[in-house]
Amino acid sequence: MSARVHALVERIYRHESRRVLATLIRYLGDFDLAEEALHDAFMAAVDQWPREGVPDSPRAWLVSAGRFKAIDRLRRRARFDASQGALAERLDEAPRGMGDPADIDAVEDDRLRLIFTCCHPALPASAQVALTLREICGLTTEQIAHAFLTRPATVAQRIVRAKAKIRDAGIPYQVPEASELAERLESVLSVIYLVFNEGYAASTGERMTQGELAEEGIRLGRLLLDLLPDSEVMGLLALMLLHEARRVSRTDVAGEPVLLADQDRGLWNRPMIAEGRALIERAFASGEVGAYTLQAAIAAVHAQAASAEQTNWARIASLYDVLAQASPSPIIELNRAVAVAMRDGAEAGLALVDALLARGELADYHLAYAARADLCRRLGDNARARVAYRQALELSEQLPERAFLERRLAELGDIVASETTPPHREKGGAASS
Repeated sequence: MSARVHALVERIYRHESRRVLATLIRYLGDFDLAEEALHDAFMAAVDQWPREGVPDSPRAWLVSAGRFKAIDRLRRRARFDASQGALAERLDEAPRGMGDPADIDAVEDDRLRLIFTCCHPALPASAQVALTLREICGLTTEQIAHAFLTRPATVAQRIVRAKAKIRDAGIPYQVPEASELAERLESVLSVIYLVFNEGYAASTGERMTQGELAEEGIRLGRLLLDLLPDSEVMGLLALMLLHEARRVSRTDVAGEPVLLADQDRGLWNRPMIAEGRALIERAFASGEVGAYTLQAAIAAVHAQAASAEQTNWARIASLYDVLAQASPSPIIELNRAVAVAMRDGAEAGLALVDALLARGELADYHLAYAARADLCRRLGDNARARVAYRQALELSEQLPERAFLERRLAELGDIVASETTPPHREKGGAASS
C-alpha cells in the first residue's frame, strides 16, 4: 500500500505540481512562499496518504495543505517579524473561490495567469525565459544554465531579481484585459519561441540541437493553446511542430549540419507534420493570420514537398512577401532573399542579400554571410564565396556549424586551421534574440 501511494505521489508531482504551484502563487502572492508551500504539501501527502488514504481530489488537497503550511510557516516567523503574523492572518481568511477544498477543481486554471506574469514586459527578456522555465516547466537553475551555457549563479540571480521586480512593482498575477492582450500575448509567444529555438538551433556550444529545450517549447505551446485558443498560438505551435518534425535529419552522425536540400525526408515525423498543418488550417480559418502562422505556412510548404526539387519556391517567396509586410525584420528579408534566389536564380537573391548587408543591420549575423557565400558559390564566384564563408566562420559560435563552414572553405581550396573553440563573446541568451 505504502509503495503504491508513494508512486502515486511521484506521478502527481510530475504531472500536477506546476498547476498546484500556480494556484498557490495566486493565493499566497509570493513565489518563494508558494514554492516552500508546494514542497511542504507533497511531504505531507507522503506522510498522510498511506495512513489516511488518497483524497478524492489530490490537487485540491495539495493546494489546501500548501496554503495552511504557508500560514503555519508565517506564524512561526512572526516571532521575529510582526508583519509576517499579519500576513498569516490575512491568508487564514478563506480565499475567494476556495470554500471547500474540493471546489478548487472548479477554479479557473491559474497557469495562464502565471505564464503572463513570468513573461511580463517589465522583466528583461533573459529573466522572462529563466522564470518561465523555472516556474512553468519546473526546470532547475542548473538545467536552465546548462541549456543556455550560463553559470547557475547567473540564472539564479536572474530569477531572484525577476521575483523581486514582480513583488516590488506590484505586477498583477492575472491575464491582461482584452485591450492589452494582443501586446502581452506577443511577449509570451516570443518567450516560448526563444525557448524552442535554443533547442532547435542552439546559438552556441558543441551541439547543434538540444532536444530537451525544443520539447519544453512545444509543451509550453500546447499548454498555452489549451488555456488560450488564439490563432497566433495555433500558428506558433504549428511552426514549432513542423520544425521539430525535421530535427533528427538536420545533423549527420558527426553532429554537423545537413542542409534542407540534403536531408533524408524519410526521417521526418509525418504525424507531427500533419498536426502542424491542421493547426495552420484552423488558424487561417479564424480569419486572423499573424506572423507565426505565416512562418508555419512556409514551413508546411517545405514539409509537404516530396523532394527538394519539388519544393514550391514560388509559393514560399509569395508567403515571405506577405510576412515581410506583416512583420518586417532583417531576418525575414534574408529568408525571403534565399527564397527569391531559389525561384528567380542566385543572382537575384545575391542582390537582395548584398543590399541587406549594406544596410548594416545584419553585419554581425553569421547566417547572412553564409547565405551570401552559398549564392556566390552557386554563381561560380569562388573568391567572393571564400571571403563570405570566412566572415560567417568568424561570427559563428556553434562548433558543428563552424566545422561545416570550414568544410565548405576546404571544398573551395581554402584550408583553415580547425578551431575547437569559437571566438569568445558574451552569451546573450534569450535577451540577444
